[in-house]
Amino acid sequence: MLSQPPIWLILIAFVCALGPLVFIHELGHYLVARWLGVGAETFSIGFGHEVTGWTDKRGTRWKVGWLPLGGYVRFVGDEHAASAPADQGRLTPEQQRISFHLRPIWQRFLIVLAGPISNFLLAILIFSAFFAIYGAPRTPPVVSDVQPGSAAATAQIQPGDRILSIGGRPTPTFEELRNYAMLRPGETVTIQLEREQVVRAIRVTLGTDVEKDRFGQTFRRGLLGVSPVGIVFEPVPPLKLIPAATSYVVQMTRTMLEALGQIITGRRSVKELGGPLKIAQVAGQQASLGLVDFLSLLALLSINLGFINLLPVPMLDGGHLLFYGIEAVQRRPVSPRAQDWAFRGGLAFILALLIFTTVNDLGSFGLWERLGRLIG
Repeated sequence: MLSQPPIWLILIAFVCALGPLVFIHELGHYLVARWLGVGAETFSIGFGHEVTGWTDKRGTRWKVGWLPLGGYVRFVGDEHAASAPADQGRLTPEQQRISFHLRPIWQRFLIVLAGPISNFLLAILIFSAFFAIYGAPRTPPVVSDVQPGSAAATAQIQPGDRILSIGGRPTPTFEELRNYAMLRPGETVTIQLEREQVVRAIRVTLGTDVEKDRFGQTFRRGLLGVSPVGIVFEPVPPLKLIPAATSYVVQMTRTMLEALGQIITGRRSVKELGGPLKIAQVAGQQASLGLVDFLSLLALLSINLGFINLLPVPMLDGGHLLFYGIEAVQRRPVSPRAQDWAFRGGLAFILALLIFTTVNDLGSFGLWERLGRLIG
């Protein structure tokens, strides 16, 4: 088992991971807004008191806040950092010309959408670079070994079987099979396999395993109980690097969506949700393993940031996109009062989630167990 990295490395890795991701996200908003002629008053990485900053020739204040848990771009016409509309009648004619909230719906929609899309694009670029250097990881969905007593052994899956699909989802690679099974501990699924050129369909109840990683952290996963023939890194032609990386990011996003759905429906424990402390710990761990592992985590966190911001929660980009969709349907903006209450509710939800995930993180570090032993 690897030892935990020192606290200084965790802090540096956390800032080096979250800072660039937030910057890329907000830069997406800013660049599309600038392309469409919308003015920006503030571009902030982090919240709270300004640590350092400067003002460019367009009047935009670029600054770094002391709390590095996000960022924002405050456009002309915004009431505050959450981009709630101010009284546009109080703006000067010049300000109205470049006000965000006086732009057509499609322009506002594109500006907001650009943030999450920038995070997905960053992940695609990182994976494209990996595929260009190392090749794309591929594992044929062919069974090499079957673990005795496993779900696969019970279902009489044999070495040499080619898994064609699981739960109705095609499995062109062993990774697809493993990712599907991993998210469904204890579930019964249908597997379609090919054996001696004959296609068969069998029902399998997946096993459950609690795994401990190299740093001693545990998590629950589903198991079929089969081993692959081996991982190969296939060279990717230059013209196919972006499509291959895009497909990889889509696959990872789909896995995140399924995991979130399972948490909402109760099939997975909410204790698996992690917050800033867990992100910092994992960032430090990956940094201690080397640059490649850290960049892999950066790509994964970028996908997470893009995905989370698309959720239809007020205060997040997805909440704004939802309001613009409603505005497009009813042909008038959502009332300021409704927006204000929605933003308040969204802020309360985000703060509650932050507190909850922080409690989860502290529990995963063993704090509550230690306190229990002290009290007992």
